[in-house]
Amino acid sequence: MSSVIEICHLTKRYGKQRGVSDVSFTVEQGDIFGFLGPNGAGKSTTIRSLLGLIHYQSGQLRVLGYDAKKEHTHIMQQVGYLPSETWFYPNVTVNDILKLAAEARRCDCSEERQFLCDKLQLDMHRKISDLSLGNRKKVGIVCAMQHRPRLYIFDEPTSGLDPLIQSIFFDLIHKHVEEGATCLLSTHVLSEVRDHCNRVAIMKDGRLLCCNSVAHLTRGHSKRIRMIRDGIKLDYLYHGSLDDLYKELEGHHIGDILIEEPSIEEIFMHYYGGEGTDVDAF
Repeated sequence: MSSVIEICHLTKRYGKQRGVSDVSFTVEQGDIFGFLGPNGAGKSTTIRSLLGLIHYQSGQLRVLGYDAKKEHTHIMQQVGYLPSETWFYPNVTVNDILKLAAEARRCDCSEERQFLCDKLQLDMHRKISDLSLGNRKKVGIVCAMQHRPRLYIFDEPTSGLDPLIQSIFFDLIHKHVEEGATCLLSTHVLSEVRDHCNRVAIMKDGRLLCCNSVAHLTRGHSKRIRMIRDGIKLDYLYHGSLDDLYKELEGHHIGDILIEEPSIEEIFMHYYGGEGTDVDAF
């Protein structure tokens, strides 16, 4: 399995303001890779650096074997990119925008375009100015997918989409990945990482906190403990060993106990310094 994305020590500064600092990770072919963090964590800056859309100070970035600085054109021909915010000419139709995007890539996407618009329930004959936020997001998704690229890069793709369309969108992604594509999914929606991603990188304040499989991150030393001890109902994360836990419970009356792996939500809160925060509050 080869690396589709290689980021090595990426640093990008905006004058005195923070961008990203010393970020390194890889995305393997056939992966749905989660890029997780709240707004302002540095996800979009990393993506724009990858695509050659902004200049970065240092680091080595390769996409599909191409150098992000020197071979930007080759990368863009083989990538489907959806930015977090999409803007289109307001007085043209959806079909005009989609045809323009296809012509820029010099390919006939008419069959796939019609298929995607039908699946996403997007009316190609409406003007952009008449569309809701969710329908404008659909236009961006079709622009990114209609040429069936080798790599999809989506930055907050489901914001504005209703739950049914979100489900259809992820079904499409899984289908294309099964056929050999790769997907980088930048999001702050934890359930999307949990339900769809194999591996995940977690960003905070422009730095990479961790990068591993979702399964590995939830198989750490912490355990979710739910029990009734001495008549009191308890629900908390325990960070010690199970041997230590059993010793601590000696002499107490345990009415019931459940020990399980923490959720991706709890892992996220751990990395963001919120170990004591109730998951429901998040």
